[in-house]
Amino acid sequence: MIKNVLITGINGFVGSNLYNFYSKKFQLFGLDVFNNNDLISSNKFYYWNGLHNIPDVDIIIHLAGKAHDIKNTSSEQEYFDVNVGLTKKIFQHFLKSSASKFIFFSSVKAVADSISDEILTEEMLPNPQTPYGKSKLQAEQYILSMHLPPEKRVYILRPCMIHGPGNKGNLNLLYKLTKKGLPWPLGAFDNKRSFTSMQNLQFVIQEFIEKDIESGTYQIADDETLSTNELICLIADSLDKKAHIWNISPNMIKLIAKTGDKLGLPLNTERLKKLTESYIVSNQKLKKTLGIEKMPHTAAEGMKKTFSSFL
Repeated sequence: MIKNVLITGINGFVGSNLYNFYSKKFQLFGLDVFNNNDLISSNKFYYWNGLHNIPDVDIIIHLAGKAHDIKNTSSEQEYFDVNVGLTKKIFQHFLKSSASKFIFFSSVKAVADSISDEILTEEMLPNPQTPYGKSKLQAEQYILSMHLPPEKRVYILRPCMIHGPGNKGNLNLLYKLTKKGLPWPLGAFDNKRSFTSMQNLQFVIQEFIEKDIESGTYQIADDETLSTNELICLIADSLDKKAHIWNISPNMIKLIAKTGDKLGLPLNTERLKKLTESYIVSNQKLKKTLGIEKMPHTAAEGMKKTFSSFL
């Protein structure tokens, strides 16, 4: 029997990818604040103020939220209004509905904004420092504080940086820089970072939809880490170009980034941190729960598919 699945934030980066992937596997319904996706027929799309009109579904995937703003132009309250306020609304709808599973997209940033030389696990005590991380954690805490009927399941997913077709973040910036043949000036920074490919994410969600898994909180990440220098090499390889990596003094780069904060340049301290920090995320609990030894796609395979979508 085909399952009915409601996806909130269906017009976003992750939502649109899930729609394209699951459209032939499940009966999909979309929920968002506006409709700009021609793929979604009008009789299967709903607005936030029309929750009472949504038909019965088996699964609710709650993606809608306010993403981290690298330009730091958003107010703190905006994060809580969206990431907590909308989550409360849709979770209350779930509790009153006949849906049996609720999949909430949180973030590893609900636990820690930086982890230095540690490896992030689900056992670490959350201590977010940004409004984004704090709002995601508060949404998690709200969900966990509610009484859950025995026939319902709730999965809190904490992915690290997700990438795939339509990605418009720092990966796209790196791609454009490499495509133009410009040198990568941050080669002196040696980092290790976890990512989540759209292919692995889609696999994980389908497992939670189709299998009888106990409620819980799970981190999502590819098995391997990648440094930014390795990303530049992968991009260059996908373009059949030679990677140009410069080892400029980190102190000089940090000074330029501080100048970028004041002048609104593409390189600022927030972006520099994202491009050069180490952030390793464990996926051991997830793989043990799903009964797998490794994720279906390697980090490099996922990245190559993302870069090919930029062509």
